[in-house]
Amino acid sequence: MSNRQKVTRVQLDLTGDNDSVLIGIVSSDADYRISLGINKKMGISLRHHNPLEIEDSDGNNIIFSRFSDITGAPEIVFSLVSNRSGKKFLLKKLHNIDYLLYIHDSVKNPDRSSLVSRLREIEGVTAVFDIDLKTVKDRNTEYLFY
Repeated sequence: MSNRQKVTRVQLDLTGDNDSVLIGIVSSDADYRISLGINKKMGISLRHHNPLEIEDSDGNNIIFSRFSDITGAPEIVFSLVSNRSGKKFLLKKLHNIDYLLYIHDSVKNPDRSSLVSRLREIEGVTAVFDIDLKTVKDRNTEYLFY
């Protein structure tokens, strides 16, 4: 008989997608106009934050604008990130999306359908999509969760 102990593997869900929402916004408006519209509609305070700087495969720095509301951190965090920088994309598979709104609310599970319908009412917003974090397979998604 073998005295080996059986190893049990447990996979942990570290993305926190139970309390996190990712929404794609299509708009030709500038980032500051979209953030102002979201602030008014949602009653939050997105403010210009340090932009995301990512180095591409050619060694060039790509800069994506970012607006955040961390006044309720760590329980509630809002982050609006531009998905475009010139002709480059933060999340390449979502090339039709202009902005990504990431909401982390550990206190209560955000009502996705209500969020999407409220965001669609913002002037200058062409389309809004509820994006399932589990289906997004891009190495740059880690930059959305700071």
